[in-house]
Amino acid sequence: MIIDSHQHFWKYEPTKHAWIDDEMSAIRKDFLPSQLQKVYQENGIDGCVAIQADQTINETDFLLELSNDFDFIKGIVGWVDLRNKNIDATLDTYSHHKNIKGFRHVVQGEADHNFLLRPNFLGGISSLEKYEYTYDILIFPHQLGATLEFVKKFPNQKFVIDHIAKPYIKDGFYDGWAILMKKLAKYENVFCKLSGMITEADYNNWTPKQIEPYINLVLESFGAERLIFGSDWPVCLVAGNYAKVKSLTTNFIAKLSADEQKKIMGTNAIKFYNL
Repeated sequence: MIIDSHQHFWKYEPTKHAWIDDEMSAIRKDFLPSQLQKVYQENGIDGCVAIQADQTINETDFLLELSNDFDFIKGIVGWVDLRNKNIDATLDTYSHHKNIKGFRHVVQGEADHNFLLRPNFLGGISSLEKYEYTYDILIFPHQLGATLEFVKKFPNQKFVIDHIAKPYIKDGFYDGWAILMKKLAKYENVFCKLSGMITEADYNNWTPKQIEPYINLVLESFGAERLIFGSDWPVCLVAGNYAKVKSLTTNFIAKLSADEQKKIMGTNAIKFYNL
């Protein structure tokens, strides 16, 4: 079974989706399950995990509703305000919905480089384990140092790093990112998504050869046991199409055993998110 561990849905609104800049104008429109279902049929994908793109409770409820209506959405990662002192009550309410597998905060958008280490945020993370919720870590490379200190504090919490921590592939930024990713990978509760890579490269001129050193580093560091395939659809459409995104990963891992390939393309996502 092939699972896409990372994709988004939205009804486009210019204010809400202001992060979609002029270079990304191709995705300034609605993206809903009926469209993705066709893409999955063309590319042999069996199911997905829908990830929040907006930081509101409404977003979580929107994704939850879609997952109830479309069976191929096997789980969702929503948003709640993990800094809220009443977070336990919110998590308890959502715990009755089996399709909610975890939560995410857009930490990459926080001006505070040490946002992950603030006491109120740490308090929210400490509540996730009780409900067996996962946490998706969305960061830029300059936040990797804080992320390392962050994951040390929660040895039993299931974490996954989105988009291999968004290295600046277009600028050839590698060594600083690689050193800290290797350190993060030493924590066995931390997984990593093979997703969002082509949009960190040059949208129009990227090649698999440019991206392979980054995939190789996370494969060596996390191993086939803790890597998870994700498309980042529809964001990926600004730099390619679904088939190109999928083949970037499948071509690279073709050298691995059949069992390792199955893990990366589906089994690990099922295990991590309890699908």
